[in-house]
Amino acid sequence: MATSYRATKEKRQYNRWVANETKEDFALRFTAHRARRWSYGRVANTAIGSISFLALEAIGAALTLSYGFDIAVTAIMLVGAFLFITAFPISYYAARYGVDIDLLTRGAGFGYIGSTITSLIYATFTFIFFALEAAILALALEYSLGIPLVLGYLISAVVVIPLVINGFSKISAFQAWTQPIWVLLHMAPFVILGFVGYDLEAWSGFQGDAADTQEQSARLIMLGAAAGVIFSLIAQVGEQVDYLRFLPVPRTAAEKRRWWAALIIAGPGWSVLGMMKMLAGSYLAVIAIASGLPEAQATDPTRMYETVFAMALDTPWVVILLTSSFVILSQLKINVTNAYAGSIAWSNFFSRLTHAHPGRVVWLVFNVGIALMLMELGVFGALEATLTLYSHVALAWIGALVADLVINKPLGLSPPGIEFRRAHLYDFNPVGIGAMITACVLSLSAFGGVFGPVAEALSSFIALGSSFLLTPVISLATRGRYYIARPALTKVEATCIVCDYRFDPPDMTHCPFHEGPICSLCCTLDSNCRDACKPHGRLDNATRRFLEDRFPAPVAQALMSRMSRFVISTTTIGAIIGLLLVFVRDQRDAVNFDAILWVVFSMVLIVVGICVWMYLLISESQQQARSEAEKQSERLLFEVRAHERTDRKLQQAKEKAEAANTAKTRYMTGLSHELRTPLNSIYGFAQILERDEDIPIRRRNSITTIRRSSEHLAGLIEGLLDISRIEAGRLKISRDRINLRVFLQQVSSIFKEAAREKNLTFTVDVSKFLPVWIVFDEKRLRQIFINLLSNAIRYTDAGQVSLRITYRNEVAVIEVRDTGCGIMAADHKRIWDPFERGNNTVAQGSGLGLTITKLLVEILGGEIEMESTPGLGSVFRVRLMLPSVPADGRDTMSSPAVETQSLSVAGVVGPRRTLLVVDDDANHLNLVDSFLSPLGFAVLTATTAEQALTMLEDITPDLFVLDIDLPGLDGYSLAEKLRKGDHRSSPIIMISGHAMDTRAPSTQVTLCDTFIAKPYNLDDLLLRIAEILRVELVYKQKPASHSHESVALSDAERRELISLARNGMARALTDRIADLAERGSLRGPMLVRLNKMASVFDLPGIAEILEEDVHDATD
Repeated sequence: MATSYRATKEKRQYNRWVANETKEDFALRFTAHRARRWSYGRVANTAIGSISFLALEAIGAALTLSYGFDIAVTAIMLVGAFLFITAFPISYYAARYGVDIDLLTRGAGFGYIGSTITSLIYATFTFIFFALEAAILALALEYSLGIPLVLGYLISAVVVIPLVINGFSKISAFQAWTQPIWVLLHMAPFVILGFVGYDLEAWSGFQGDAADTQEQSARLIMLGAAAGVIFSLIAQVGEQVDYLRFLPVPRTAAEKRRWWAALIIAGPGWSVLGMMKMLAGSYLAVIAIASGLPEAQATDPTRMYETVFAMALDTPWVVILLTSSFVILSQLKINVTNAYAGSIAWSNFFSRLTHAHPGRVVWLVFNVGIALMLMELGVFGALEATLTLYSHVALAWIGALVADLVINKPLGLSPPGIEFRRAHLYDFNPVGIGAMITACVLSLSAFGGVFGPVAEALSSFIALGSSFLLTPVISLATRGRYYIARPALTKVEATCIVCDYRFDPPDMTHCPFHEGPICSLCCTLDSNCRDACKPHGRLDNATRRFLEDRFPAPVAQALMSRMSRFVISTTTIGAIIGLLLVFVRDQRDAVNFDAILWVVFSMVLIVVGICVWMYLLISESQQQARSEAEKQSERLLFEVRAHERTDRKLQQAKEKAEAANTAKTRYMTGLSHELRTPLNSIYGFAQILERDEDIPIRRRNSITTIRRSSEHLAGLIEGLLDISRIEAGRLKISRDRINLRVFLQQVSSIFKEAAREKNLTFTVDVSKFLPVWIVFDEKRLRQIFINLLSNAIRYTDAGQVSLRITYRNEVAVIEVRDTGCGIMAADHKRIWDPFERGNNTVAQGSGLGLTITKLLVEILGGEIEMESTPGLGSVFRVRLMLPSVPADGRDTMSSPAVETQSLSVAGVVGPRRTLLVVDDDANHLNLVDSFLSPLGFAVLTATTAEQALTMLEDITPDLFVLDIDLPGLDGYSLAEKLRKGDHRSSPIIMISGHAMDTRAPSTQVTLCDTFIAKPYNLDDLLLRIAEILRVELVYKQKPASHSHESVALSDAERRELISLARNGMARALTDRIADLAERGSLRGPMLVRLNKMASVFDLPGIAEILEEDVHDATD
């Protein structure tokens, strides 16, 4: 059996650290329900607080100055509608399933590793906009406080970090406290303009640089260019989603209304506020220019708002204070969101590629550091140009994501819900990735002028539309089979086997590598499992299958070889570097060549930083994996050594147990011989005395008790020996040919009289499909039947006992049903133990019958079951394979059954037969002589084999009865000599008191005709002798039956017996029954029944029988 991979202490501590809810804020995982403790209004206010950024006003102003009022407003309203439409499904699914934009992308068509591309896109969005917003803040600091830009950039970047470290809790508090102040400062300029005059005509009539352009195609191109700038904001929905995942799950109708209101306002609603702010920037830029501000400064939000404040306030420092306060507050509110979203995006990006997570705070600092570097290098012009290219990639991503949510999922082209866990996703899903890459190629080609100027201007729409349309097409072509790599089991709340934390059901899954439940974060960080739960979903395996399916085997192997990977990787990196150098060479004559070099340097520096981080984290992950593997190996070696020590101890214990079992078996065997030999004498003489009619009946009852006790003791000895043999594994199973129908007649005949004595109905139901001949161990089969039937009759006082046998496909079902006292539920297991009996019965037994039966059935390859209801009875059901065999010429007689009733034999017909009995026990010799001589046999005795051989010189016995355990030559040696001498055809009966099977061993089977174990039933011995010698037995004539059992009892005698029984005077009752039997007043079956009931002290039963007899006599 495979050993589960156990997490080391260090790994558990590390994973617990990175799962810290205060710092990590449920990055990389499902947002737990316990984390959604804030109100709907608090979450919505936090999300909408990020729409304070003044870049919106700057974009509106720049578009108005470049394209005029008509085109700018049209582009803002058109793109705003697209932003609302695309943000709605994203916000809904994220809030409903408690996931951020990255986890949402994983489950909506991009795959586990494929969504790292979108994580990088999203992270780029956050640090670019962080740099732009922080630059506006630095300019405000320079304008209001005279802080140099270099220092201002540092302050505007670093001041955000403390606000974001503790995640949503601190950010929500910051937004809640600053929101009222920000709203007042934001509304103040427009209130001021209300007093001064809005002059909307000047705004609506502003034509900007497009005043001379009237051609429709030109205006369409300008509209497309303006829309492309606004489309760069499409990834803003990701920042909204990072907050919306904290919305509590609604439980009532009122909560559902508040949930939807918060979702719409803080989700797609951001685009409405964004459009209003861009329109405000457009209007303020026209007002600023009308107030004499140069166009170059009119796009600066700080100068816009300063101009408006200056219209109403004459005090310069108050104007500066209000303007700087508004700008600083606005930029802080957006940059805490940019920094927070960037930390989550980088966490998702690096954790999947490196299986390491140093913490969200590290990526917070990393994201702020990149933005600070860009600001310090002063590459704002390059950032604005980069945003134009960036918007195409972001649009392709969002278009594919939205299409999967609004088309694929409702149509069943993708699975319902959002599956984000590594254990259930393919690394790459061609649906989202394929649609995004294709859309990027088309849109960037259009942007490069490949499809003409109109397509160039509308390239943003091409990116969004093509990805949106391609997504369902690819999903339909692939039949959605790359969404789920492994079906999820039933989700339950559980404790992670690695970090030992408890998480909500959506965050947990089963890990076959660790063999236990694991949370999504620990699953993400595991670098040892190599996706053992879904190896077919790995990128390398999928690539291998793709190549093998489409290329000949040699070609596929060549493409997957080490050299091919080296060539492809080197060529790709070389091509990128070459293109970069070509770009630098083409710009060598540019006026701002130094600025271009700074841009190239900053881009390369960012890439280098990402690569270095990946190298460090991968190295740490590999080192941690090696350390875990070493510790796992040490643990396994320790377990192996421990198992070896345990095995040695177990082997020693086994040897000791086997030696003890052997000693016990040997002891039991020896003890059995010592018990069987005297017991045989007691049992035998008890049988003889019980038949002696000269002995008074009351004495014969005592002798009957002795005989029954001897039988009980003999059964107990045999049972103990059977258990000892089974435990020692030395029980021999033979293959006997059994006439099954004769066998069942013999077994059932044993119990018919016993059932009749207890006034029980005994029925036997045998299937018509039962074969005549089977091969099985006859002794063990007989033992099973006798144990079950004797128990059923013993514990049943009224009703019936039935034996039912069905047979199908070589399997027999033996069912013994009774209407006895039943077995209580508490005893159902206990009754199978040795010497145990049910607590709800007074009937006595050895307590070994069921134990031996169960052991025998199991050893013989069968099964036994029991059903019982206290007071109603029990059913024991045994299933055994009894292979049928065809009949042949063999003897059709099965072994005679051991009858418990006396045969009442008077003698034998024919000439007198001579028997030579050889036994070293004089009591046994006396017993056989006392029993057989009166029947007409000539019994000769010898105490040793040598004496017997000497006697044979003068006599020729008709039958030998030999004891196996003789001094000198044993019984088998004597039999061997007889077979080799003049008595090779003389019948031999072997008798032994040793604990062995009641048949001759297979090696000695030809030396005797039959085998009998002590103590034996004298009638059994007589029947076997008669069968071997083929003599006819003469039976005593039974007394004539009486029509009524109690005709000889007078009413006074009957009432006397009833009175004694009712008063509980058992001894007096027994003596009175014996006295009446001697006088002949009691006889026949009535006498037998009364004696049997008196022997078990069933005095109420005796009274009931006698009372019934009174009524019968009266009738």
